[in-house]
Amino acid sequence: MNNAIARTTAFLSTCALLLTGCGGGTNTVTSSPNNSPNTTTNNTATDTAATTGTLSGAIPIGIAVAQTSNVALLGQEQVAGAKLAEKYFNSKGGVNGTPIKLVFQDTSGDEAGAINAFQTLINKDKVIGIVGPTLSQQAFSADPIAERAKVPILGPSNTAKNIPEIGDYVARVSAPVSIVAPYSVKAALKQNSQIKKVAVFYAQNDAFSKSETEIFQQTVKDQGLELVTVQKFQTSDTDFQSQATNAINLKPDLIIISGLAADGGNLIRQLRELGYKGLIVGGNGLNTSNILTVCNALCDGVLIAQAYSPQHPGEINTAFRKAYTDEYKKEPPQFSAQAFAAVQVYVEALQALDKKSKVNKLQLPELRTQLNKQILAGTYNTPLGEIGFTPIGEVVQKDFYVAQIKMPKDGSQGKFTFIK
Repeated sequence: MNNAIARTTAFLSTCALLLTGCGGGTNTVTSSPNNSPNTTTNNTATDTAATTGTLSGAIPIGIAVAQTSNVALLGQEQVAGAKLAEKYFNSKGGVNGTPIKLVFQDTSGDEAGAINAFQTLINKDKVIGIVGPTLSQQAFSADPIAERAKVPILGPSNTAKNIPEIGDYVARVSAPVSIVAPYSVKAALKQNSQIKKVAVFYAQNDAFSKSETEIFQQTVKDQGLELVTVQKFQTSDTDFQSQATNAINLKPDLIIISGLAADGGNLIRQLRELGYKGLIVGGNGLNTSNILTVCNALCDGVLIAQAYSPQHPGEINTAFRKAYTDEYKKEPPQFSAQAFAAVQVYVEALQALDKKSKVNKLQLPELRTQLNKQILAGTYNTPLGEIGFTPIGEVVQKDFYVAQIKMPKDGSQGKFTFIK
């Protein structure tokens, strides 16, 4: 990762379901003689910490994702995946006999929430690394804080351009939008070879959506299609009548939406209610089963590219899929799989590091530095398939898919059906 300067709804029933999960524990960082201990308490752990301390007890890993706001439709899936990883890897012995302990901080849906969560995890909870935040927009503001503190970051869903370039301690397990997004447009063309005219919608206040729409618009041009309009909205919007009407009047054959689950779902619903009958492609922010309760039966047919498939072969995905379906009675979504994979990377990197230098003997700053190096050096067989990292922290992943939402007429029990 280059040392570059960084560029600066929720449905309560779903949230309540996803908040349930694995149990608790304690972890400490033993202070050096020149530092008095400072004990803090939050909803997941009790930590006695000093910056120059060593670990004693469970190894604390920070999880900084959106548990509130409209972004919680994505963040709660990440909470679910992370908790399943904690339970699974601790059942396998943790880090060579030492358990891990996830320390959760809610980033909410904005930059300030992510900054506060990162500062708390780094300075108060003394975690060895962080999984988060949920949004790329948040990453551009919060990741530099971890970079300055030399705390490893694994972005579970930060797919915008230039995330790894934020700094040496920033990596991601989520493949960049430039790789994933074109798959869904190509799938739409495969279903309807007569597509000629395309309308694009995107959330102009969200860094990821702005990055993603650039890829979608370039893909449209690369495929020889006509881009008839680009309509902007805000992630906080609920009324899309004006933008939807403007686009429909141009008679597009395909509509592409880059936004989040709540706004994107409402936009899909209103497009259908206004009479649009063509194919719709949704971006990664719509890639959650929580969208089904927003647009209900009108979600039917939406195409979304995927970096994860529940059918992916492999022992770890089989275990993850079973644990998720046992707990939540549905197939695991991409955001849960990516969060699980991020925790897995930390665990396996810690296991490898511990064999060379006992992690509970290393001072916290040295542990964080050595862990960061180990993360980038490893390869990991995750639910996403085998992944690794480039020297700058970009994920290397081979397998990608496209799913299409299938909904019954009554809008109940919808699902993502994989077509590639």
